[in-house]
This record gives sequence, C-alpha cells and structure tokens, in this order.
Amino acid sequence: MALARLVLVVVAAMFANAAEAQRSPMPEHIARTLLELGRVIDPPRTFALYAPLQEKEPYQGVRVERDVKYGPADRNLLDVFMPETAASPRPVLIYVHAGAYVGGNKRTTPTSPFYDNIMLWAVKNGFVGVNVTYRLAPQAPWPAGAEDLATAVQWVADNIGERGGNGARIFLMGHSAGAVHVATYVSHPELHKIKGGGLAGAIMISGIYDLTAMPLADTQRAYFGNDAARYAERSSSRGLATTDIPLMMVAAELDPEGFVVQLDLGRRASCKRTSGCARAILLPQHSHMSEVYSINTADTRLTDQILGFVTTGK
Repeated sequence: MALARLVLVVVAAMFANAAEAQRSPMPEHIARTLLELGRVIDPPRTFALYAPLQEKEPYQGVRVERDVKYGPADRNLLDVFMPETAASPRPVLIYVHAGAYVGGNKRTTPTSPFYDNIMLWAVKNGFVGVNVTYRLAPQAPWPAGAEDLATAVQWVADNIGERGGNGARIFLMGHSAGAVHVATYVSHPELHKIKGGGLAGAIMISGIYDLTAMPLADTQRAYFGNDAARYAERSSSRGLATTDIPLMMVAAELDPEGFVVQLDLGRRASCKRTSGCARAILLPQHSHMSEVYSINTADTRLTDQILGFVTTGK
C-alpha cells in the first residue's frame, strides 16, 4: 500500500495540472459529487450525473447502423456511426466497452446515452465511429476479448470504406476491461489478423498492464485464469515495450488507486520503445466512469488529448 501511495504521488506530480482543473468546464455539483463518492467504480450514480447532459435519439446529422455482425460469436456485434454526408474518407474510432470481463455492452440499455455519446463525439470530430462488443468470461477466457478485437479490426479494414471510413486510419480505444483487451491486442502480435495490427493508434483508458503487480479479483481470474505463473505472459507490459503502434494511456484522478499505479507501469514499459513513451494522462477531477460518461459534453479535457494524439501520432 505504501508503494501504491508513492506511485500515486509521483504520477500525480507528473501529469496533474491544477490550473487546468480550476478552469474545468465540469459543473460544480458534478465535481463535488464525484469527490464525495471518492475512488469507487459506481456506474449508477455516475450515470445519473451525466445522462442529463447527453443527446437523445434521433441524432441529428448522424446515420447509425446497429448490430452489424463482424464475427461468428453471438456477441460479435458492432454499431457504426457515420455522418449523413461525408466529402472524403474519415479516420475510424473503434470503442471497446468496460464490464469487468464478465459483463457490459456497447450500449448499457436500449435507450441509454452510453456509449452512443462516444460515437456522437467521434462523428462531430471527423471520425466514423464503431462501437463493438465481445465475448465474456467465464465462457470465453483469455485471450478471447483480444481475439474478437482482431476480428473487428479486420472487419473495419475490409468494410468501413463503403461507410465513409478510411480503413488505413483505425484508432482502437478501450475503457477498463476494454482497455485491457486493447492492450492485449496491441502487445500480442500473434493475435493480429492484419500485419502490424492494422492500427494508426491505440488509446487505453483506465487499463491494467501488469497482472503480476496486483492481486486479481474474482472476475479477473475468471478471464485470466487461476494460474499465477501465466500472468506475466498474459500481461501486456512486455509487448508495450516493443510495439510500433502509437500509444495513449489515461487514468482518472479519482480512479481506484490500482489503476493509477498501472498507468505508471504501462507508461514505464512504453518508454523502452525506440519510438519513445506513450502519451500518458492523469485526468483531473474525474472518476473511473465519469471519464467516459463525460465524452460529448462541455468537458473536453480528455477528448482534446485524444484529438492531439490522433493528429500527432504521439
């Protein structure tokens, strides 16, 4: 615990920007409530804070194609969000949802604004958005999530052109368990169905990169297995040290402490690459769920970083 606190302080000193936090467009009552909730993962109460800020269907100027099959499994489904009219092929943002490896979906309920909010932001900012779901543990253990992402990336590369996307400019973004699947895909090239992975960049929000650095919860063991001797090879940290794919890593200031520790571990691994360190962000004021629920609101601190990463490749 002392080590975790030390890393937390070091990472905060490296990435937090107090002046930015003071200028935050986060509504005061949300900032106060998130701080009161503390370092917890609380989808229902965070949902209640952010759902009123999000758009409702029908979405003006956006064409949506839902539940497209990208692979053979029942959960190999994706939604595509496109502008109603597009002049030239757009880069593609694939989003991979959370769910502790055993749950979650690309839309939390049939009428939920989440995670359509990320797709709407993508379309407004020049992307075609692709929202994917994947097989779950315990029926589908490691590396099923990353295997499904490999199939989804291949589908996008082959089919997104007819939907206004550029299959040569694919960015893969995941949150929590979704970030772990993204990291696994990036760091285990034996899973790739496209040479080099087929990505212009990978964005990991509140991911876990070194399974040996922490005790695993029951849902994590349901996916990664009970054999701790295999956790090093099933981690992504080794591959993050060698991949040529541009990387961005994020954790929230109010994430459970382990995610902040893992941000530092992932960044350190990435710094061993010849291309240099990943873009690493500790997002002020936000919690584990608010960092993605806030996308497509007036709070653009995370999305500004994403756009900067997409533009520069670093």
